[in-house]
Amino acid sequence: MTLARVALMLGLVAGCAKSSPVTGTRQLPVWLPGVWSREWIERRGIRTSTFTVRYLQTPSWFGDVRFPVDRPKFPAAASFADLTDAELRSLAKQRGFVGQTTTDGLIATWHHEIDFQPNDGSPDIGRLERVGAGRMYEHALDRSYTEHWWSLSGGDGRFLTVRVERGGRLDQLLVVAGDYFYYARNRAKDLPAAASLDSVIASAKATRAQIIEYLDCELSVGRIRGGVVPWEIQYSTLPWREGRHLELVDRIGAPGSIGGLAPRAEAGETWTVPVNTVDADGLGVLFGALVAARPGPLGAEVQPAFGEASYRTLSRRRLRPSRSAGPGRSCRQCKPQVKIMANVLTSM
Repeated sequence: MTLARVALMLGLVAGCAKSSPVTGTRQLPVWLPGVWSREWIERRGIRTSTFTVRYLQTPSWFGDVRFPVDRPKFPAAASFADLTDAELRSLAKQRGFVGQTTTDGLIATWHHEIDFQPNDGSPDIGRLERVGAGRMYEHALDRSYTEHWWSLSGGDGRFLTVRVERGGRLDQLLVVAGDYFYYARNRAKDLPAAASLDSVIASAKATRAQIIEYLDCELSVGRIRGGVVPWEIQYSTLPWREGRHLELVDRIGAPGSIGGLAPRAEAGETWTVPVNTVDADGLGVLFGALVAARPGPLGAEVQPAFGEASYRTLSRRRLRPSRSAGPGRSCRQCKPQVKIMANVLTSM
């Protein structure tokens, strides 16, 4: 499957395949927003489950990431430099994408704005079928496949999308659904159109440095309070990031004037908040004042985006959705867009 809003000013790095213009309605089925895991895919009567798949959907924006179940963990690696050439090539099998979802009835289209794999020219479109509480099928329009999905969380009406652009191009995206988050960071250059990342590497006779450049696109999914540390990355296209704290949230405070947030923008960045259904108190819990660094997994230090007291509060209570939007309401019904230039926030 493959705006409350702001704008600070940014200039982007690349790596994504552009999809067709976003058309259709943003009013998704009320049961679709949330967090989903794919159980299997069936092609020509054969069911397989060779990828670990996580799909986060807000009322409009989504993130989807897919890891081969046999992908090594690389526990000793801290960067690409610690991987052999063969290990680098194994990472090219990963998949993932982020963007907007539109529907025409039960026909859904996922418009990719960042994609780990190159654009192969085919649309990401399928027919949705709800088959009971917490389960759905996605059918190819040409009947070439069926996917079975089950719900990990409905999001409890708490959805947030934070978008960071640089030079008019999407650089980073944070998607929140309940206690789950999805983070995407674009690569420095767009990939050429091709059938797969493997084919790009092969046709370019890519050097090790080029392969690393192709692979340097982070798609990570994790838990806000359900992990070992706040905002813990649990699966990532950069394996050494797993078990770590998501640093982007250390640049976000609350309350603020940008969709309720107060991001610490860098020069050239534009921040927007296309979706926000979390109330002011909930945002304050998620993005409160920073505290001193504390030990993280493997002895690393992490900087939580909220204080210890706030983290304990977050662990005890459910955040309330904003009265202005809910899981079944469209993006237009979320808080109004606010636009602000980066130089206004230089004191942050």
